[in-house]
Amino acid sequence: MNATTTASTGPETETQGPAGGSPPIDAEQILTALGTPAGRADPYPLYAALRELGDVVELGPQVVLVVGYDNINAVLRDPGFLVSDEAAFDQGFPGWRDHPVFVQSVDWILNINAPRHGRIRSLLAKTFTARRVAGMRPAIEAMADELLDAIADHGADGSAVEFMQEFAYRLPVTVICELIGIPESDRAGFRPLARDLTGIFELQDIAPLPRINAAAVELHSYFTDLAACRRSDPRDDLLSDLLAISDAADGRLTDAELLHNMTLLLVAGFETTTNLLGNGLQIVLDRPEYVESVRVGSVPAAAFVEEVLRFDSPVQLTSRRCYDTTVGGVHVSGQTEAMLLLGAGNRDPRRFADAQSFDPSRHDGGPLSFGGGAHFCIGAALARLEGAVAFPRLFSRFPKIAPAGEPTRRDTLLLRGFDALPVSVV
Repeated sequence: MNATTTASTGPETETQGPAGGSPPIDAEQILTALGTPAGRADPYPLYAALRELGDVVELGPQVVLVVGYDNINAVLRDPGFLVSDEAAFDQGFPGWRDHPVFVQSVDWILNINAPRHGRIRSLLAKTFTARRVAGMRPAIEAMADELLDAIADHGADGSAVEFMQEFAYRLPVTVICELIGIPESDRAGFRPLARDLTGIFELQDIAPLPRINAAAVELHSYFTDLAACRRSDPRDDLLSDLLAISDAADGRLTDAELLHNMTLLLVAGFETTTNLLGNGLQIVLDRPEYVESVRVGSVPAAAFVEEVLRFDSPVQLTSRRCYDTTVGGVHVSGQTEAMLLLGAGNRDPRRFADAQSFDPSRHDGGPLSFGGGAHFCIGAALARLEGAVAFPRLFSRFPKIAPAGEPTRRDTLLLRGFDALPVSVV
């Protein structure tokens, strides 16, 4: 059972649990249910059950769940709320330095606060200017067309095509690798490494840590070697530009900050867009009328992408460390962690009319899927552009695209997407 088909049935079924019947009514029970395979497959009824308990739900003395759109947005934009940085790691997980993935992640712009965050982000953001992103459209169009040609050949006899591997992964990984400066010959092996590394975002116990650490070490080694190549032979790419800044030794960017954030940019640069493409296609497979409307432009591609982001966000949650204040009338302190359920906020009926329905013609957009405030996703414009290029081309090329087997959801909550989405294209 996938989220798009369940949630589209309307408000009457919104509070049914993932397996049918009555949902848990206690916040702790709901959070536990979100951690189960059924809850991860379809979290939206559980979000609705949480919303019945309030916009901000206390879960013990040091955790609050924030499910209302306005309160999530306010926390994201308030500089008093902090991400978990090195100091927080020291307090909550004293042994973190024994794990390469944590050593790297304390330099990720996801996990640092001001003033260090602004210094590093400003350097990376120069690559993602609106002008530079817009200038990538012709290259993205050419990449998409090349992948669609291969899909047409593969599926010409009616054979099933695995959309996630053949298109949803390959398009964004090609785009981000071109941007960073990763040679084409090196790109094929990144998907399993990225899948292992992103396990850090879903970590509930230490069992997966050896695999996650191994991926972190391998990616760090790769970027160390590639940086050495670019130092001796600079190119017109992001890595070469940032190496010049790092080598200036003026304090703007250290080697560790550079190499560690290259891993983040690579993984984040395609993981969320891959999920956006897969989630968007599954929505259309459930609602085939949108193939024609997106293809001919009666539903603008940008509006379609925006509604996919709202309706089935590739990123479902984030968190912040609080300070002494109130959130939605609930007092929080410096010892409180706020879990911001972005997927729930995107379905808040007080913010979005008929929030449980997929409607790309809506005029009350503004999903929380890329976060907000200082940590707003640096690659948001690029992800939106890739989606706006991909969907009309996909539907124009394959107006008869249809399911060709059962899709397989990733068994994750924070990063929401598919492992497999088989389709027929003739």
